[in-house]
Amino acid sequence: MPINSSPSPSQQLAVNGIRCNVYKGKWVYDASYPLYNFTDCPFILEQFNCQHNGRPDHLYQKFRWQPTACILPRFNGRDFLQRFRGKRIMFVGDSLSSNQWLSLVCLLHKSAPHAKYTSQRIGGLSTFSFPAYRVSIMLSRNAFLVDIVNGKHGRVLKLNSIRGGQLWKGVDVLIFDTWHWWLHTGRKQPWDHVQDNNVTHKDMNRTVAYEKALRTWARWVNLNVDPAKTNVFFQGVSPDHMNSKDWVDRTANTCVGEIRPLLSGEYLAGPHPAQVILNKVLRSVSKPVHLLDITGLSQLRKDGHPSVFGYRGRHGIDCTHWCLPGVPDTWNELLFAALIQT
Repeated sequence: MPINSSPSPSQQLAVNGIRCNVYKGKWVYDASYPLYNFTDCPFILEQFNCQHNGRPDHLYQKFRWQPTACILPRFNGRDFLQRFRGKRIMFVGDSLSSNQWLSLVCLLHKSAPHAKYTSQRIGGLSTFSFPAYRVSIMLSRNAFLVDIVNGKHGRVLKLNSIRGGQLWKGVDVLIFDTWHWWLHTGRKQPWDHVQDNNVTHKDMNRTVAYEKALRTWARWVNLNVDPAKTNVFFQGVSPDHMNSKDWVDRTANTCVGEIRPLLSGEYLAGPHPAQVILNKVLRSVSKPVHLLDITGLSQLRKDGHPSVFGYRGRHGIDCTHWCLPGVPDTWNELLFAALIQT
């Protein structure tokens, strides 16, 4: 099944005067990549720092995303800092948001290695700033977008409440993400009950809960975002590669040992179910939201995960997050191309 369907208007970008769907294409070898090395960026978290953790291969760093009908602009960090002088950019979401936020911090630091910077974390908000440009790149850790509150009977996931949105108001660029935590159970589940309007459940179908939370987020955007002041993006669902049947490889079980992307332009498992739900909800948003449609192109990158080189294998196999440098750098190249348009 093709990894891309017909492009929506938000997927069509003008690149060097040519309008094309930048999310439809293939991965090509490029010897000039990666855009930085792990030694260039001291901010990479250990779980994403695969080379530092002993990953012996480097080929996964050498692939560039090539849209079918145009050339994706190479990321230019100094241009980025100049364009967004005086602006605040915030990623809101889970650890996949952290993956992309750190990638952008590394890309910008590599472009301006001698520029002074500040880095701080207060509660769930991390801020990396370049004072000379008055640019702040922020990460708000909010895995579900909707609220989790402590009640008499434990932690309650409130599908219709989004008080955390007060933090997002007035930010110049917002990039949202949620999915990774919705299927967690047991000790990894950060709530005890789910509240839908006035009804509290011990549990409920997770994809149904996911859609309800997304619709709460969509209402928040419609009520609170001024498109003249704020650009809104939603990071598409980042796929994992825990099951090699998804790419029909009988010689493997997970992402462990994978060193090359799929180059065929097809991912036989088809569209990600959570992405189908996200696409449906985004159609209900009246304010402009650009889907950073990274799902299909990332499905092809079975080679890009930490696997056993995240925490040096201490915490098992990671086929969900991404090595840095790596695939999230392409997500930020796509983000940069979309921001140029707006």
